Amino acid sequence: MEDTHKKILQRNRTNLVRDLDPSDLYDGLLEKGVFTQDMIDEIKSAGTRRDQARKLVQDLETRGSRAFALFLVCLEGTGQHSLSERLRSEAPAVRLQPATPSQVVLPVVLPVVLPVVLPVPLSLPTDVDQHRKDEVPIYPMQRPSTTPSPSPESEHVRARPPGRIRRDSIQSYKMDASPCGHCLIINNVEFEPESELSNRKGSNIDCDKLERRFKALNFIVEVKTNLKQRQIKHVLSALCKKDHSQHDCCVVIMLSHGTEVSHNRFPGAVYGVDGQHVPVQHITNYLNGQHCPSLQGKPKLFFIQACGGGERDTGFEVSPDEAEPCIGGVDDQTDAIPTSSSSDSLSMSDEPDARATLPTPSDILVSYSTFPGYVSWRDTQSGSWYVETLERILEENAATDDLVTMLMMVNHEVSQNSAKGLYKQMPGSFNFLRKLLHFQAQA
Repeated sequence: MEDTHKKILQRNRTNLVRDLDPSDLYDGLLEKGVFTQDMIDEIKSAGTRRDQARKLVQDLETRGSRAFALFLVCLEGTGQHSLSERLRSEAPAVRLQPATPSQVVLPVVLPVVLPVVLPVPLSLPTDVDQHRKDEVPIYPMQRPSTTPSPSPESEHVRARPPGRIRRDSIQSYKMDASPCGHCLIINNVEFEPESELSNRKGSNIDCDKLERRFKALNFIVEVKTNLKQRQIKHVLSALCKKDHSQHDCCVVIMLSHGTEVSHNRFPGAVYGVDGQHVPVQHITNYLNGQHCPSLQGKPKLFFIQACGGGERDTGFEVSPDEAEPCIGGVDDQTDAIPTSSSSDSLSMSDEPDARATLPTPSDILVSYSTFPGYVSWRDTQSGSWYVETLERILEENAATDDLVTMLMMVNHEVSQNSAKGLYKQMPGSFNFLRKLLHFQAQA
């Protein structure tokens, strides 16, 4: 809506709230596409007549250039002439702007400027490559749609450009630095006997895949293997002290066993090879805006491949129409549940998190391989379900999709897997990013 019309509504809000009968206007405003049915229902739920009137006027200011004129039409059509005349007296030159071709131009009392629809020539099948000068173009008949647009504002459909244009904006993080940032991978495979934790066979496969993938995404990748608790804290502290001012992002990947711990931000903890754990919320704290000023306002990403607990999810039955083929778990030898640390098959030796209760610093995303409280599955031959899927989704979609969209793809695909045809896994994220995040990748 134009600022002039907004100011008119604001100056007359007291009179409108006092005298307006919104119930008479709903059908007309819905029919003319000023409001959607959901918006009408929300206004109706505002409370008293005065509350509904106040809500209607406030929402009207957001509904595009034609909303003010259509509002006047509805006022006059429902006999609320005094309000219409008051508003019209402050805007005597109000005219309905041209509707888009998809809108219905209804007969109204106000002068209407009809849209000029330019016909589009249709090419015959034989004219794909070239047109002869003597050909007469064939024009389709224009028929208005009978479905009202959700907003009276004119909308233009733009063809999606190939690939992406990377730019810093209010919608997207700046991700064009070269290199983009640091990526730290902590890969704990061989655990000390005193820890009573089994070795994580297959984790090196995960580590190699992620190292290659994030190098392809233009990150400086550093891999640390078999760290004790104090060593994990040391390398995180060193990462925190780096100067990230020339970079746009920072990534930390934890491949280890996990456990449930009490927390007030992010659930879960990961084990060092000595059997001592580091809470996930402590891991994220190293890089938050307070402790790492050069990463303020920049995305900090944490990927946790570790169990969320000891529970095994057997899932629930779905109808045949909703069921999809399982990607894993058909071969019990390959996906068998391990009974000891010497198992050569699938290992559930990663553990949990807890339940988030408080907000967390901005620009942080923590992606977990499994739902808090549940095990996370890993195949000794192909690596963990989560990392295998994550790496492939990044390879196939990073050039076109944002991170949150890709993680949703990961969630869906991992949820289709089954261990021994029985046990399931559901990844998830704690997302406190403020913008879309697009990695650097070739389109």
